[in-house]
Amino acid sequence: EKTPLSWSLFHVTMLTWYAFVVKSLAAKDGEELPPGIFFYGGPWKYLTFLNLLLQMSFFLLATLVDFQRVQKSFVFLTSLKDLLFSVFVFPVGSFVVLLFWTIFAFDRELVYPATIDAFFPPWMNHAMHTFVLPVLLGEVLLQPHCVSLSLSLSLSLSLNSPCRIVWVYLSVGLWVYPLLGRLSSAGLVFFFFFNMSVVAFLYELGDKLNVLVWSQRRAVKSREE
Repeated sequence: EKTPLSWSLFHVTMLTWYAFVVKSLAAKDGEELPPGIFFYGGPWKYLTFLNLLLQMSFFLLATLVDFQRVQKSFVFLTSLKDLLFSVFVFPVGSFVVLLFWTIFAFDRELVYPATIDAFFPPWMNHAMHTFVLPVLLGEVLLQPHCVSLSLSLSLSLSLNSPCRIVWVYLSVGLWVYPLLGRLSSAGLVFFFFFNMSVVAFLYELGDKLNVLVWSQRRAVKSREE
């Protein structure tokens, strides 16, 4: 079955956009930034940057699927694409947006200090922390993503983030995010556990949205036929 043109245009556009954003962020690594921004690992230690790579990888895969004409490869790549989106791309991308703006609204210095504004223009901040969510919702509305329940995979990825953050702290004695330095040991455990719970909730939400949107569309289509 031929891929609808709207799907292909959306995927190619988003792939190009994320490639541009990632390239723009990577270029900042060589500039004079506020102390501590890119210490020990550059942008790779930030979940925001890793999420951008995740989103870009998904849209690269989606684009490959759109132009795949070999049936056997198409089935495999489609299954992989649906798994990637449902288990990782949607919950992690939504989590980054929601957590960032929640903390930012409370006290931006805990997550995105004002000193960064001189180095990252507003469009880049929104590219990293805002635009991701409407793109994800657009993907949900654009095409269905059928996947078996894989909550454990999503949780394993969410567990990777706190492990990486703690590793950076143990290596150089600095927290990736200023907020973490204000929490006690018990507070850190609660914070990381809460984050994993939110990711699990977002995974379930994405699954429910997919079923809701596409079950209704299939019902309408069947009535029209």
